[in-house]
Amino acid sequence: MKPTKIAKLEPILWDRWLLLKIHCEDGTTGIGEGGVHGWQRPTKTMLETMAPALLGKDPSTIEHHYQWLYRSSHFMGSVVQGALSAIDIALWDIKAKRFDTPIYDLMGGKTRDRVRCYMHVGGHTLDELVADGRAKVAQGFTAIRFSPFAPDYHLHKSYAEWADEAVRRVGALREAVGNAIDLCVEIHRQMNPAESIWLGRRLEQFHPYFYEDPMLPDSPAIMGEVQAQCNIPIATGERFASIFEYQQLLDARATSYIRPDVCLCGGLSGSKKVAAMAEARHVKVIPHNPLSPISTAACIQLDACIPNFALQEYTGEAAPPKSDLLVKPLELIDGYLTVPDEPGLGIELDEEALEKYPVEDKILDTPIGFDGSVQDR
Repeated sequence: MKPTKIAKLEPILWDRWLLLKIHCEDGTTGIGEGGVHGWQRPTKTMLETMAPALLGKDPSTIEHHYQWLYRSSHFMGSVVQGALSAIDIALWDIKAKRFDTPIYDLMGGKTRDRVRCYMHVGGHTLDELVADGRAKVAQGFTAIRFSPFAPDYHLHKSYAEWADEAVRRVGALREAVGNAIDLCVEIHRQMNPAESIWLGRRLEQFHPYFYEDPMLPDSPAIMGEVQAQCNIPIATGERFASIFEYQQLLDARATSYIRPDVCLCGGLSGSKKVAAMAEARHVKVIPHNPLSPISTAACIQLDACIPNFALQEYTGEAAPPKSDLLVKPLELIDGYLTVPDEPGLGIELDEEALEKYPVEDKILDTPIGFDGSVQDR
């Protein structure tokens, strides 16, 4: 194969997301996405800062580029990793396109033909939540994810009031969809360890598939204590940006399902490493995916080549702006995404769509509790 070099990095602010195109001298273009959710502008600046170091370089030495950029500074962090993840995904897209094969073929080969997804469910009232749960099941999804708290959760006046409402919501959804559907309960780090343990014990009767982020992720050791005292599998890890944070989480036995974000924890390369670390501990992988269809396409490539895949987060891509981004949408059948056979990520951007949607910046709307104190989201 004739060598080529990186000619241009093109970060694109699009709606709520930061996309990346890397252009090579031979005309090959790779697509990536940076995943510091809500902080796309600082991540774009980081990509622009890194770009000169990549120009004129061989796009195939993906791990070397990551190591050189990651270790170029004393300081790390999520903005750095979001930029590096976008670069990593785009370089894998380039490499696989030049070999005319999907990325998963270069990462060990395909382990499955389709990817089981869980779909988000929501509603301000209990009736709205139940109706949405039934609707998503009717669409073919066999796993649904939801918060057990009402949108005004931060205004609760007592733990009993808060927890009772959560139990009612989980119980009502279980009754509505039956035992053949997996319920994924998302706490969103809104409880402290003691609160989440007691709520988890009350929710055991409904057999949740997982109990996500029952506390802030800043202490794997304490998260391990929560896992040890709850008979519900914990899922966590979406905020982590390096393999070293995942190592601490796994060493603390703090999770049953690990949640790497391919657009944050080092791209496909970093996520594959996390999956291997988890495999050695009999922990399955549920990739985090709140971003655009580019993130979804990257997740599918990871899911396709690891043996310990469990579920894929999916937020729906049938409505604008997401439905406009790809020339050919990813195929969803009965709650499963089909693993594509096309080269690279298996997608093509609709260039006209990139001009249609203005940037939607993050709004700082941190919830304030009944007593005036800051609450976790």
